[in-house]
Amino acid sequence: MMIVKLGGSALTIKDANEPTVDETNLNRIAEEVSNYNDDMVIVHGAGSFGHILAKKYGIGGKITNAQENLFKIEGLSLTQSSMQLLNYYVVSKLQEKGIPAIGIKPSSFIITENQRITVCDTNIVKRYVDEGFVPVLYGDAVLDLNEDIKFAIISGDQLITYFAKALKADKVILSSDVDGIFTDNPKTNPDAKLIEVVTKDTQLTLTENENQADVTGGMAGKIRELLELADEGIESMIINAEKEGNLKSAVSGKEVKGTIIK
Repeated sequence: MMIVKLGGSALTIKDANEPTVDETNLNRIAEEVSNYNDDMVIVHGAGSFGHILAKKYGIGGKITNAQENLFKIEGLSLTQSSMQLLNYYVVSKLQEKGIPAIGIKPSSFIITENQRITVCDTNIVKRYVDEGFVPVLYGDAVLDLNEDIKFAIISGDQLITYFAKALKADKVILSSDVDGIFTDNPKTNPDAKLIEVVTKDTQLTLTENENQADVTGGMAGKIRELLELADEGIESMIINAEKEGNLKSAVSGKEVKGTIIK
């Protein structure tokens, strides 16, 4: 069982002012993923389809009055609709490449408490896998049991951690728009060095949110989730999906430049 995360930054124009699919990347990534023909679950990020709305409406923030509650209700509905649209694009492209992909809306069967998954029937996803489908989930806006916030964002990274444990995944691959985890932001510092292996003892200096449009914590959020997975004995790898052939090699079991979290 392999779980593959397709980063929203690779599938969409993440810093766009409105939801925009990166058609070229999506087509190539779907083609590369099609090289894997065993049990697989795909999780994709939000990119410009989710982060902009979630940030605008402050989903996951404390609700202090009735007007704010109505504002967040509007935001939740808009964010869910936008993410469903991106999921449709991703699933359609995967199907075009011969993958029996089926989109599954996380907010229809997942509830959080304090922004962590607490209600989730993983048997739904497992049954689809057992029947030969490739379930495609995504970061979503969901109900939260904490009455102070009522709503939350679940990142694709949190979904990966949860389902990798529940489905006992053998391999977890996260695709991003950088080669892995660096000593600094490689997009702004040409001297940043790639860290090939990260464990809980690795000393890292990461900003909580290096992209102001990213409401899920960026790379720091990814590392927290993946270290939790590593505690369960499941290794994961972050690679650059924007480099042609990387994802194809990774799902085929070949060596790829990136960062292993163990």
